[in-house]
Amino acid sequence: MTEAVNTEWTDAYLRRLDVGRPARPTAEALCELHVRHLRTVPFENLSIHLGEEIVLDEKRLVDKVVRARRGGFCYELNGAFGALLGALGYDVTLLAARVYGAGGRPGIPYDHLALRVRTVDGGDRLADVGFGSHFHLPLVFGERGEQKDPGGVFRVAEAGADAAGARGGHDTVEAADLDVTRDGRPVYRLEVRPRTLTDFTAGAWWHSTSPASPFTRSPVCSRITGDGGRITLSGRRFTVTAPDGTRREDELGGDEEVLAVYRERFGITLETVPAARGTGHGG
Repeated sequence: MTEAVNTEWTDAYLRRLDVGRPARPTAEALCELHVRHLRTVPFENLSIHLGEEIVLDEKRLVDKVVRARRGGFCYELNGAFGALLGALGYDVTLLAARVYGAGGRPGIPYDHLALRVRTVDGGDRLADVGFGSHFHLPLVFGERGEQKDPGGVFRVAEAGADAAGARGGHDTVEAADLDVTRDGRPVYRLEVRPRTLTDFTAGAWWHSTSPASPFTRSPVCSRITGDGGRITLSGRRFTVTAPDGTRREDELGGDEEVLAVYRERFGITLETVPAARGTGHGG
């Protein structure tokens, strides 16, 4: 159990997810925790647009998810989830990734945080509850073939050389960077070297402040639904995506309507509508 997450916090976190404490830290229990987290704790960047400080500290992150009943973006969600898993007896390693953007170029160092989770029954999984639209169930870390998931068809494969000609990991297969793809398209390049939560401080600062960051452009809040679909509030546009990919979009009106969607569909109670960073206009 981590120092930051005692028994009381662990039980409160599990109540937030509406799931019982696993008898053992197994792969099956991990899958249940993972999908429950995605259904319950939204992927959101609202702190950036509300002027709230983002601190990469386990206790602060767990407090935000459990007591404040909020969500977060990758560093926050996977940081908190990793703390919970560690408290439940899983062997958790934080991994850094660089998200592929326009033109197939990877983003900044420490662009994303993901989790390597080893289970008591010999499982070794890639868990990620902090990427938004992504896999619903943890991927088998050592599997190099296609892995079918409600979120698409994923693959974890040894990465080729990057733009500088490096493969990462001192050019050994066991330590080489990995590419995670979805439906044949690269999602992010994953390093297998273990990291600490504080390693991601610069990445979190950049994503919270840079005009080039996708997170500073508009408030976003999203989660998967019980049927495997997704709901997303981006600014004032509320989108419902069915499991088959069909979408319905509605442009919300006044602030009260926006706040009601945050409250009723995402479980987030706010006093004011988040203002897009630097615009001064709500949503």
